[in-house]
Amino acid sequence: MSTTKSARLEARITPEQAQMIRQAAEVEGTTQTDFTVSATLGRAREVLADQRLFPLSEAAFVELNAILDAPAQNKPNLAELLTSPSIFER
Repeated sequence: MSTTKSARLEARITPEQAQMIRQAAEVEGTTQTDFTVSATLGRAREVLADQRLFPLSEAAFVELNAILDAPAQNKPNLAELLTSPSIFER
């Protein structure tokens, strides 16, 4: 990963949003830029992690694979639910 800061990120925000960011940065004792980059990267990591990461211990991974490899089980209540009219269709 490059440590040279050469890319720019700009956003149009309301004065109220700018004030809130300024206040939060002050509370954190950091610059608005560092606060904004840190918050944005944190949220980006959360979004991406939800899409591609599913951390499991080795034992949990083995158990998950066993469950996924097991034959499907008949669930009559679920079948009934999925075939009955929606509450919006009644």
